Amino acid sequence: MNMNHKTTNIAIVGGGMGGLASALHLHRQGLSCDVFEATPEPHGNAVGITLTPYVMGELSLLGVADAVQAAGIINEESVCFNRYGQFIYREMRGRHTGFKMPEVGVHRSTLHKILWNAVVERLGQDHVHLGHRFAHMHHSDDDVTLSFTDPQGRQLPSVRARVMLAADGVNSAVRRVFYPDEQVVFTGVNTWRGLTRRKPFLTGKSYVRLGSVDTGKMVIYPIADDVDGQGTQLISWVAEVEQASESPNDWHRRGRSQDVMPWFKNWTFDWLNVPELIQQADTIWQYPAVDKDPIPQWTFGRVSLLGDAAHPIYPRGANAFVQALMDARTLAEEMSRCAPGDDLMPALYRYEAMRKPLSNKAVMTQRTTSSDCINIKVNELTQGQPFRDINEVISQAELRKISDDYKRITGFALDTLSPTN
Repeated sequence: MNMNHKTTNIAIVGGGMGGLASALHLHRQGLSCDVFEATPEPHGNAVGITLTPYVMGELSLLGVADAVQAAGIINEESVCFNRYGQFIYREMRGRHTGFKMPEVGVHRSTLHKILWNAVVERLGQDHVHLGHRFAHMHHSDDDVTLSFTDPQGRQLPSVRARVMLAADGVNSAVRRVFYPDEQVVFTGVNTWRGLTRRKPFLTGKSYVRLGSVDTGKMVIYPIADDVDGQGTQLISWVAEVEQASESPNDWHRRGRSQDVMPWFKNWTFDWLNVPELIQQADTIWQYPAVDKDPIPQWTFGRVSLLGDAAHPIYPRGANAFVQALMDARTLAEEMSRCAPGDDLMPALYRYEAMRKPLSNKAVMTQRTTSSDCINIKVNELTQGQPFRDINEVISQAELRKISDDYKRITGFALDTLSPTN
């Protein structure tokens, strides 16, 4: 390896989905950049993700929406059940409700690979650097010099950049330089995420919410079709449990079926056997339901934060990815407004001024507004007991209004989204 320091226009620290989206948007705007990823091999989390029509619209701008759609499953419907498996509410999703783009369930690793391959193809392999863990940085009036170590802790050649974008996630090492003492905010909910191979259930394109977090909740949806040539799907599931007295789970710890089973061992229904789904999982990971309080500043001279490094958000409905995509597009657009040879630093401050109020609002909204509002309402009305007929408890029209109000509050109503969606 050439040990002379490298010079680049824009250095992106972090090769996760936010960093990759930033690289693709910068390339679209004709701006050169380099991506520095800490891990020695590109990979995504081994769990599922649901991509809303808004996200698919953003991915369409990046030229990868067709590949993502082909790799995943287009959701047809969203269905709510109580913890006894009784039907509560159903509504159509994505294109079936008037959006231009579909809603897609896909494996996160597959999505990451599609983005990674697009970056390598468009920027060139020499602009993507694996095994580069951020160590420290030094500012000057004209540039920022970055130091990295390899996976064995050895010093790598320094990198000098005009500006640096920190996209290194919720545990951002760059953010810790500026906010060394902050902690994540744990709201008392622990989650486990699993992947299970089984035959399709319901329509085979159903996104299911089952139960509510106070008594145990599952979100279940398919992310890949016919994985064995015999019609078997890969099913993604998330189990959430309120444990106010517990400490948060660890992101990188493998979960066990016996950790999850106590809350769901009796959830055997004629349309789905939940204990079997858990016990037959290929993998289970523990995930804490955490975020961080908004910070007063993202940009520090020639360094700016984006994605989870800037605004870790409560993990609901791929909101972290949504916010990272909006960061990436806004930042690239602001940089493109700089004339060739102009200083890029003012664009970082314009980006922060545009995005920080919106993302801070999203963080606080997601912390306090549950996506399970329908199930929670029914659980309150029935005092957690089975019912004879949901229409004797609450009308479908009232449930529709609850759903519409939630979408409006969180910014995902059809009339609040971009025309590209």
